[in-house]
Amino acid sequence: MAHDIVVGVDGSPEGLAAAHWAAREAERRGTGLAVVHVWHRHPHPPPYIPLDSTERAWAEQLLGEAVRSVRTAHPGLRITGRLVCDATVAGMLKAAADADLLVLGSRGLGAVGGFLTGSVSQRVVGRSTRPVVLVRAGRSAADEHLPATDGVAPEEIPGTPYRQVVLGLRTDRPCDELIEFAFDAARRRGTGLSVIHAFRPAPVASVPLVSAAPEGPAPVPRPLAQELADQERTVAAVLRPWREKYPTVPVTETVTEGRAAVVLVREAQAAGLLVVGRRGVDHHVGAVPGPVTHAVLHHVGCAVAVVPHG
Repeated sequence: MAHDIVVGVDGSPEGLAAAHWAAREAERRGTGLAVVHVWHRHPHPPPYIPLDSTERAWAEQLLGEAVRSVRTAHPGLRITGRLVCDATVAGMLKAAADADLLVLGSRGLGAVGGFLTGSVSQRVVGRSTRPVVLVRAGRSAADEHLPATDGVAPEEIPGTPYRQVVLGLRTDRPCDELIEFAFDAARRRGTGLSVIHAFRPAPVASVPLVSAAPEGPAPVPRPLAQELADQERTVAAVLRPWREKYPTVPVTETVTEGRAAVVLVREAQAAGLLVVGRRGVDHHVGAVPGPVTHAVLHHVGCAVAVVPHG
């Protein structure tokens, strides 16, 4: 039996957008959804807690509102609400330990720590052993699909083709978990997969000058066209078995010179989902994602899936 998708809510618009994205993903996967709110006791109740309430009662109310919102929009989905009393990051990691997917809200650029946004979501990404999807506030079902033609009613949006899935691929250390996640996401959406590989030119070689000039060896760069062709062949070889495993998924391959973070942010502008990898799991309390993941989480508007791998 497939494990449920877990989504963390905190009363913010980002958390609610994440809950509805997670519900749609659960429907695509045929699983249930666990809506989780993590709270912890303070020596003195925070100022946002009403005087006639308690922290636990406030947490129960917040969770109940999120669950009702998702159930109203997805009446056929199996949904459970879970209240967890723990430190925020630790509580979310424990709640999602056996889940196939953890979904959180993300404020993006300029965020200053939040309950499940900003620095907290990044720390969860840095420590999670499960794939984590981060969703922006204001993202709706329509944003996952191509623009609808005039006259299409909101309830008809699910019939509009999905935007493509974009995968950021490294060829020096390709990872099966990452690639399969992206192909599977595209297959479930009936859309194409755009695979992006950005590379930096190899360091130039040095050869002696013909004349015994005092300047010494002169750098001879490897022709960029040759390196580009080699990179394209490598990408094609990495993807070949996955194309065979997912024959219904249209795949486009883009190999370009440049910084991976910059290229991915640009290529994901019209995407429905961006998939990137994170090597290893850092269990330190302050662990955060690497520079490429950090950049796309802050600058990409669509949902971003971060897949940990060995």
